[in-house]
Amino acid sequence: MNAFCSFCGRETDAADHTACARRLQLIDPPRFCAQCARRMVVQVTPAGWTARCSRHGEISST
Repeated sequence: MNAFCSFCGRETDAADHTACARRLQLIDPPRFCAQCARRMVVQVTPAGWTARCSRHGEISST
């Protein structure tokens, strides 16, 4: 399980993240690394998105 919310960056046990999960499923890319809560570099293109954490690498919508 992830320690941090990928949308808001808070600890997953600290709050209700239902709204965050809904945003991530519908339209928004993750903004924070789920492993370390660092802000990620996000690039959105018409084909999808990529998000890169300086410590944990890159994830993408594809």
